[in-house]
Amino acid sequence: MAVLGWLTPRRRSATARSVLAGEAAAEAARKSEQELAELAEAEARRKAETDSTSPSEPEFPVVGDDLAAAFFDLDNTVMQGAAIFHFGRGLYKRKFFQRRDLARFAWQQAWFRLAGVEDPEHMQDARESALSIVKGHRVSELMTIGEEIYDEYMADRIWPGTRALAQAHLDAGQKVWLVTAAPVETATIIARRLGLTGALGTVAESVGGVYTGRLVGEPLHGPAKAEAVRALAAAEGLDLTRCAAYSDSHNDIPMLSLVGHPYAINPDAKLRKHARTREWRLRDYRTGRKAAKVGIPAAAGVGALAGGTAAAVALHRRRR
Repeated sequence: MAVLGWLTPRRRSATARSVLAGEAAAEAARKSEQELAELAEAEARRKAETDSTSPSEPEFPVVGDDLAAAFFDLDNTVMQGAAIFHFGRGLYKRKFFQRRDLARFAWQQAWFRLAGVEDPEHMQDARESALSIVKGHRVSELMTIGEEIYDEYMADRIWPGTRALAQAHLDAGQKVWLVTAAPVETATIIARRLGLTGALGTVAESVGGVYTGRLVGEPLHGPAKAEAVRALAAAEGLDLTRCAAYSDSHNDIPMLSLVGHPYAINPDAKLRKHARTREWRLRDYRTGRKAAKVGIPAAAGVGALAGGTAAAVALHRRRR
């Protein structure tokens, strides 16, 4: 028995075998971890090489970038049609227009839409005519009416695609501003209803809360929009190269050119051509029929209510 015991390998205790199993398992785990890490690294390299050869847009807007903001034109960018057009419909319904004004307003509107030229004399006449509509009315009265008009004519005309773009900036923690030639009161109502940060718009002079019939400066149109965005960015401490701007009109090329991320939304022909040349991003949310109407320029820059006169004329004709 002693000899047999000597010839047979001594069996380790259960405790020793457990230790050995544990050490072996730990070593295998470390080995498999290293192998998996090497495989993951190789897969990441392969994916990066594949992505670099295929066109893709970087993540935008960048979440948490508080030096960035977004600036949206209003008419035909955020809203179908012109805010002033719809606002004018609401004012005519409330008898702000006199019948004798209709012919003059209609002629001024037709000039801008058909000629597409901002003649200074016509522009001045249009502004004075439009501002005369609100002269003597209280700002608070027009704000209340503006809320009603938004529900009546504007709420259903917001482009869902553009609204989603604005929401993406808000979700990323960025501020979103409307920038428009429409009255700042109207623009502010729309911005608030859409949950945006605020609005830059044309400022009509008021004294003691009553409109005087004059503008403060000029309508917020074309280069003036770019200056407003530049001033706001400086006040807010924004980096314009990290900001985005969205518009449908070639008149807003100065504003679009200010930022690092310009977008052409439902663009007119001139803006589409310019955007393609500069390789700006384009989005078009119109149907083919609506897009075909872009060739007729809108009455930009009147700064108040002249844009609503075409609707007023149409309503007047129907009632007659």
